[in-house]
Amino acid sequence: MTALAILFTMASLGLSETAYLIRKRKASELPVCPIGEDCVVVLNSRYNKFLGVHNEYLGFVFYAVVSLIAVLLVVGVGPRDLMAYFAKIMIFGASFASLFLLYIQWRVLKAWCFWCVMSAVTIFVMASVVLTSNITIL
Repeated sequence: MTALAILFTMASLGLSETAYLIRKRKASELPVCPIGEDCVVVLNSRYNKFLGVHNEYLGFVFYAVVSLIAVLLVVGVGPRDLMAYFAKIMIFGASFASLFLLYIQWRVLKAWCFWCVMSAVTIFVMASVVLTSNITIL
């Protein structure tokens, strides 16, 4: 149960972060960069889209689905093993995507986005929870 609570909490954090970025993009406003000033460089780069969809929208959907799965697993609704397996696949896929995007910031753009790094850390914490969890459904 603790692992699911951590997953839900991290997914909620990711939801709020991506919602902030989506809100700023829709309002055509620059996001606040608490550390550094390279957020705009990264968020407006050609790497901020996958298949024509902005990464923050993809992240929002990812975090929403993971939080929903965590809630359903706690409540015990639905095919638990299938949902847990799907959550694992999503989290590890997002981990690899985050590694790739961190590499792009480091080696290609030579600019760091606080929000992007925060999202990557959130996803890495989620992956760590899945890897170290002793709960059979995860």
